Amino acid sequence: MRKNRAGAKHLSVVLVLALLVTQSLAVTGAPQLPNPGKAPMSREQQIQLGFQAASQVYQQMPVLPDNSPETQYIRQLGQKLVATIPAEYSWPFEFHVIPQKEINAFALPGGPMFVNVGTITAASNEAELAAVMAHEMSHVYMQHSAKQAGKTQTAAAIAGIAGAILGATTRGVLGQLAQAGIQFGAEGLILKYSREDEAQADAVGAIILYKAGYNPQAMADFFQKLAAEGSSGPQFLSDHPNPGNREAAIQQEIASWPPKKFQTTSAAFNSARQHARGVKVYTAQQISAGAKTGEWASLNKTNGAVFKAPAGVAVNTPASAQSGAAVRPVALQSVLPSSRLVTSDVGPLKIARPDNWQLMAPAQSGQDIRIAPQAGVTADSIGYGVVLNGIAPKSGQSMTLDQMTSELVRLMQSGGGDLQPVGNAQPITVAGVQGRSVVMQSTSPFPDANGQSQKERDWLVTVPRSDGSVVYFVFVAPQSEFDRFRPTYDAMLRSVQLQ
Repeated sequence: MRKNRAGAKHLSVVLVLALLVTQSLAVTGAPQLPNPGKAPMSREQQIQLGFQAASQVYQQMPVLPDNSPETQYIRQLGQKLVATIPAEYSWPFEFHVIPQKEINAFALPGGPMFVNVGTITAASNEAELAAVMAHEMSHVYMQHSAKQAGKTQTAAAIAGIAGAILGATTRGVLGQLAQAGIQFGAEGLILKYSREDEAQADAVGAIILYKAGYNPQAMADFFQKLAAEGSSGPQFLSDHPNPGNREAAIQQEIASWPPKKFQTTSAAFNSARQHARGVKVYTAQQISAGAKTGEWASLNKTNGAVFKAPAGVAVNTPASAQSGAAVRPVALQSVLPSSRLVTSDVGPLKIARPDNWQLMAPAQSGQDIRIAPQAGVTADSIGYGVVLNGIAPKSGQSMTLDQMTSELVRLMQSGGGDLQPVGNAQPITVAGVQGRSVVMQSTSPFPDANGQSQKERDWLVTVPRSDGSVVYFVFVAPQSEFDRFRPTYDAMLRSVQLQ
């Protein structure tokens, strides 16, 4: 581990954070978790983003199946830590294990956490392992990744509004992740935290440990153990920059806390650690090489390590998306919208959606956000529902709304298929702003009840924004059934709030 020349400065930051936490708890004498504050991303955005990233982990890294002893134990320990967090500040935490040799762990926005097998075997006791997990949990609790992205950038990334279609590059989910300090590549997943973030995660993690019945000193002990490995130490230290004298700062923070009887380890830890020593693990270099060839996606599928998002969180992996699967007629009852609408925040706008339709983040660069019933989506198309995205002129170019709408129609047509406008663009008012409405027609990805090809209506609505970009919606349903969906689509448009 490299020495930090500005250690005294960073130590003062750590001590101030610890002092603020301690002072705020002076009334009770026992440490309590601080208010995490607000982030530019909404709660829904963070959950969507984090679980989309988790699905990418399963494509680029090996993951142990849910029924493995290591995963079962890590989930048990994780839930014990989660129980210390007040409900109003908690997240849908999930816990997974990566068979990687190096010591590391990471948690994604919204709650998914991944712990390396190397971390389990390196911990001397349960308290040390809990310390690593509590530290990672604190990054989610304090919303560090979400706070890294500026509000304007976040809005653009989440909605796919990136000036992409008319000359720049469209940013899909990978662009969104990068905005939040999360990157994917041949080396796997990388999270970027500042030293201040690390100091805060140490301070908050120590409180979680204390409340869960573990001695917070275990966090200092484990970091000291990692630092002893020197410059060739674990990846954890390079991913989590030392805020400066972190062991001393942790000890300083916990010194005044009321003493209590702590748990050090457990039979479950000893059993999981012993079993983990027999698990086949891979080095970071091997994982990097496997990511390039798609080895891990195949291995995970074979081993039964399948990513499952929690109820209500869609990651654009609909049931009808199996490769090579024949698309069958859709039962109308499986796609009809509920009359109850719930509001979703997608960055540059808020929009109400039927509560039985899901908000699906893009699976890769260039794709739109989808609001649709699962049964109404295929691997690469949407047959029932709404797509959202945005366009902007090339840098330095000025275009009217009519010009941008026409160009958008042209680009949609150039993407293949038989999409054709039906009539000219008409004025429409959305959120108090005059936009344009264009009715188009194409072939539905779903056959009719008799298995025959059927026509689809695609209703395009474009709405200008103050920065010169245009938000657009495409409301989709088969021609013969569109009128049944139109009242819901009208209600969704009336609900739009531009931000």
